[in-house]
Amino acid sequence: MKLIASLTSPFARKVRVVLQEKGLACELVVDIPWNADTTVPQFNPLGKVPVLLCDDNTTLFDSRVIVEYLEEVKPWPMLVPAEAGARLAVKRWEALADGVADAAATVFLERKRPAAQQSTEWIERQLGKIRLGLRAMNDDLGTRAFCVGASFSLADIATGCTLGYLDLRFPELGWRNEFPGLARLADVLALRTAFADTVPPA
Repeated sequence: MKLIASLTSPFARKVRVVLQEKGLACELVVDIPWNADTTVPQFNPLGKVPVLLCDDNTTLFDSRVIVEYLEEVKPWPMLVPAEAGARLAVKRWEALADGVADAAATVFLERKRPAAQQSTEWIERQLGKIRLGLRAMNDDLGTRAFCVGASFSLADIATGCTLGYLDLRFPELGWRNEFPGLARLADVLALRTAFADTVPPA
């Protein structure tokens, strides 16, 4: 398998953490989809990373599809519970974390446009999504050690990667002070080898 990814993408990092947690070998191909020489559209017509190139030459995208595939390739350690209620809870957390990451990436890209072309209203709308998403996650987490149940899951991975992206791109948000439960979770996750090995470059 080969994973086409950007080292700063929270979605690609989610897949990289899952690969490491499951002990799956996968070649990493770094490609920035915003660069003029990118090859990403050859493998994903949407021009986004991550993309997984399977051994049978099948291409998979986006991160949620890739993670589901990896769960089938190597069910253990199980990162998405088999029981329906817990499974839905994990997928809900993943959707919420991915939504926050998507809003953050949208703001980052908008701010790269010339100042005269940027939409302050659009940026504020996305920042509002980030704040509401973080508040919902922090409230749901409460004092628990993990996002869902009593064990580490995909919910923690998705959340940890999103929080890492906010640390990278939006240190001015100060989310750690406002959402101490998430800050505590992020600090615990940072100690795991898979997270330490995939910290995005500054």
